[in-house]
Amino acid sequence: MFGLRRLSQGQIFTPRLTLCTLRAQHTLPDLPYPYESLEPHISAEIMRIHHTKHHATYVKNLNAAEQKINTAVDAGDLSGIIALQGAVKFNGGGHINHSIFWSNLSPNGGGEPQGDLRDAINKEFGSFSDFQSKFVAAATGVQGSGWSWLGYNRDQKRLQIASCPNQDPLQATTGLIPLLGIDVWEHAYYLQYKNVRPGYLKAIWNVINWNNISERLLQVK
Repeated sequence: MFGLRRLSQGQIFTPRLTLCTLRAQHTLPDLPYPYESLEPHISAEIMRIHHTKHHATYVKNLNAAEQKINTAVDAGDLSGIIALQGAVKFNGGGHINHSIFWSNLSPNGGGEPQGDLRDAINKEFGSFSDFQSKFVAAATGVQGSGWSWLGYNRDQKRLQIASCPNQDPLQATTGLIPLLGIDVWEHAYYLQYKNVRPGYLKAIWNVINWNNISERLLQVK
């Protein structure tokens, strides 16, 4: 239960908790819908591979990195701890981002947001159509791999569009609270849309779960 150190003569034993004793390991969340339920907009093959291979790998590597950090902490190996931060950021970000992404999608999605979310979008971007155009432009402009986000700036009490490279998590790297995230890594669309990212970005609006995004906004305001 406790991280233990070998004591030399005269040392006083002080129990110290390590990271892995504070919680269970990260696990791959189940999808709230079948893999095929987002077709024809996102194929079952993409969803299955994306979830069971890509997201699962981030979870596996995150747990491995945290275990190595625990070992480094117990050994007092500061250099080792620092060296592992990149693995935690990349794999932890991948786990966070995909967990949000799955809930942002729904076979009953599409259309336009309603209520407070609609009002907040109209206030910040002028209209839902203008928001979509700005969001797609940001997502299309991501060089290589990354994510496009609609986030909430709690200090300024406003919505913002942001892009993050690789698996950088939005809140940890920008301070914005994630509401809607769209994965623009090629593994999210290539099997169906090949190298035509704009085609994927056009189709995905048909399965966006605005109820989930509205709930996220309600929780952070």
